[in-house]
Amino acid sequence: MHIREPQQTEISKLVDIWYAASIDSHDFIAPDYWRKQQAVMKEKHLPTSETYVISEGNGIVGFVSLVDDYLAALFIDVNVQGEGYGKALLNFVKDQRDFIQLTVYKKNQNAVDFYLKNHFSIKEHSIDQQTSEEEYVMTWFKG
Repeated sequence: MHIREPQQTEISKLVDIWYAASIDSHDFIAPDYWRKQQAVMKEKHLPTSETYVISEGNGIVGFVSLVDDYLAALFIDVNVQGEGYGKALLNFVKDQRDFIQLTVYKKNQNAVDFYLKNHFSIKEHSIDQQTSEEEYVMTWFKG
C-alpha cells in the first residue's frame, strides 16, 4: 500500500473510480447525474484540489481530495472496498490537518457509519442544492 500525489496521466483513472463508486454507493440518485458530472470532476474538481492516491502493486485503488480543510472526495475502487484503503487515506490526511469537514448524503449509510467510526461527528443537516438530497455536515478535530 503506497500513498502519493497522482500524475496527470492518472486523472482519468481517478474519474473512473469516482464514477463507479458514486453509482454504487448512491443508488438513490439517477446514474445520469453522475455521468454528467464526469467532465467537471476531471477538468475542475481534481485539478483544483489537493489529491492523493493509494496504490497496491502497480494499480491505483482509490484517492482522497481536499480543498483546504474540506474533504471533497474519498473514493475507493468498488472491487476493494472494505479492505482498509479508505481508512489508510483518511488517516493520511488526518496526520496533515487539525480539522476536517465534509458532507455526506444521509442515505449513504455505509459512508456515514465509516466517518462516525473514524471519529467524525455530525454537526448539522443540510440539503444538497444539486440533488435535493439530505446530507450531513460532519467534522473531525485532532486530539
